[in-house]
Amino acid sequence: MKKFIFIILLLLLASCENTVELLAPEFSDGSILTDTENIPNELKPKFEGIYSVSKGASDFGSDVVLKWRGENLSVFGRKLGTYFILNGGMKDSTFLFEGHWRHAQNTDNGLIRLQINADNGALQLLYADSLTQPIKFAGSYGYGNTPNTQKLELTFKRPFSEKAKKKFIVVAHRGGGRNSDYLGVSENSVEMISKAYRLGANGIEIDIKLSKDNVPFLYHDPDINLRLTRESPLWGPIEDYAFSEIRTFLTLVNGEQIPTLRETLEFVLNKTKLRFVWLDMKSEKNTMPFVIPIQRDFMERAEAMGRDLIIAIGMPSEEKRRLFMEQPGFENIPSINEGTVDEVRATNSLVWGPRWTLGTQIDLVRQMQSEGRFVITWTIDQPQFIDQFMSEGEFNGFLTNYPTIVSYFRYAR
Repeated sequence: MKKFIFIILLLLLASCENTVELLAPEFSDGSILTDTENIPNELKPKFEGIYSVSKGASDFGSDVVLKWRGENLSVFGRKLGTYFILNGGMKDSTFLFEGHWRHAQNTDNGLIRLQINADNGALQLLYADSLTQPIKFAGSYGYGNTPNTQKLELTFKRPFSEKAKKKFIVVAHRGGGRNSDYLGVSENSVEMISKAYRLGANGIEIDIKLSKDNVPFLYHDPDINLRLTRESPLWGPIEDYAFSEIRTFLTLVNGEQIPTLRETLEFVLNKTKLRFVWLDMKSEKNTMPFVIPIQRDFMERAEAMGRDLIIAIGMPSEEKRRLFMEQPGFENIPSINEGTVDEVRATNSLVWGPRWTLGTQIDLVRQMQSEGRFVITWTIDQPQFIDQFMSEGEFNGFLTNYPTIVSYFRYAR
């Protein structure tokens, strides 16, 4: 009987699908952006700012932030981590937008369409040097794939403050988000990193492992498991396998390849506008001799391209700090030290990375900054603490699972 129950359990486990469903819905009636013109880059700053939500506040809160992120207009709100990712175009003196909305803190989502016509400020955006009437987005949204039956209006309230314009590093955890956040792509994948900027991040944290044949790659857990990968013939510690085996037999839960560090940084350098990469050294081995040359190569290439990009070695433990300090010229290698300020000085780290639970630590933060260092606290997710640390603290950045929420408080200041 026990043997029979054991076999049944194995069959049940083998049949479980650990996929992360892509929740972003799709329009069934085609796109309203067909035959529209691209919105000129010189007009885009006029759209940005804080907007009041006159219709739709029950779902999205009383105000939101609008910020262009590359070709997308991103909207960030406080309520449940509200965000919209919109595409836009122009047609007949009207601005049209469509995309999807989501609550970052749950799985609520839907489709959304908005427009700005001549009566709501479109002509000002097109022809005036300054705005004399509030810009208003008007449209509708729905839930899931249902038709857009809910009214939505966003009315310009004020531009960004000088505080909001200051440089601040929003570092997205695990490349942009965790599998448990149901973003439709897998954590620590190139596909996740491609979404991070639209979600408000200008930096990413990625987890680094080392294969049996010394290839640095991205992966979080020590073992191969169905939280991170689809079923495969490989089991046990992932670092026990050569990278050719990993590439051949393993895929992430949404079907993506597990990327090498070199492939990842190539993508960051050439395909994104990210400014900061935190290399969290998660390996059970000494990855430093294999990661540092790759880091140096891409930092030099970024400098030659005129890219404002920092790639820093993360040291989450005393053991990692010891291994780092064994490397020749470690004092000149960009790094992140999560220890005490004295340990930061010992490694001459560019970044101090204290836990957020230690508080704002303003005096120590100022000490580090006076020495030319950055301070990025981790991992801060709760809106009330993000708000408090943004308004009361003096950090240079936050590491977070919710870059959309951090972006709201960053720009709403």
